[in-house]
Amino acid sequence: MEQQNININVAKREKDNKDLRVKVEARDLDLWYSDNHALRNINMDIYEKKITSFIGASGCGKSTFLRCLNRMNDLISDVTIKGKISVDGHNIYAPGVDEVAVRKKIGMVFQQPNPFPKSIYENVAYAPLMHDIVKKGSDCDELVENSLKGAGLWEEVKDKLKEPGTALSGGQQQRLCIARTIAVKPDIILMDEPTSALDPISTQTIESLMLSLKEQFTIIVVTHNMQQATRVADYTAFFHLGEIIEYNETEQIFINPQVSKTEQYITGQFG
Repeated sequence: MEQQNININVAKREKDNKDLRVKVEARDLDLWYSDNHALRNINMDIYEKKITSFIGASGCGKSTFLRCLNRMNDLISDVTIKGKISVDGHNIYAPGVDEVAVRKKIGMVFQQPNPFPKSIYENVAYAPLMHDIVKKGSDCDELVENSLKGAGLWEEVKDKLKEPGTALSGGQQQRLCIARTIAVKPDIILMDEPTSALDPISTQTIESLMLSLKEQFTIIVVTHNMQQATRVADYTAFFHLGEIIEYNETEQIFINPQVSKTEQYITGQFG
């Protein structure tokens, strides 16, 4: 097959750029669901405070790999994982690593907004209080306010913090989930199709939010929307049948792909 291992140590020419720092390294990663070999020999570097998008047809492995990055696949029975994922040089699959601590540092925003059946305030405060990040009182109030501001939601909800989060619109619920994620002060935010259930205006709001959040966080997003990848992502990886076919700067992927399979996908010849 044509140059499959363009995989990966992407944009090598960029590595000398002092503004780039590798945040996540995947090396020789394979994953099986029972006998189904869902990920094959994944090798890639993901850069700090950049947005990296994963594109590819349904079932290609992009969401499976995303869930590897915070060990959510550990929650699925009959999963076998081989290889290594390091965050800041530390292997998150090493023996003795607490997967709950991993998920605290690597937050997740899902496809469907999933606020807790609690007030807006409690949605944001729940995890920080549970993890002893803050105590009840003014410190917690400040964290809730800052998290909602960080998610671009504060001005819309500041006078109704006691109302249920589920009463918000779909786009507002997704931003509430983002506020809930950043409240625990993660290093990395994973987003699995975060706008696929939203209207165009809400989608634009979330995309603008992603661009502002990358000043503080490393963001990794799975998307079926290739236009979204071109709008927000600094780097893009194209997945096909459990492999990374090509990974490079987003502009290069869409304007000058190096692998014919990538070109076929982005031009709509399959997918």
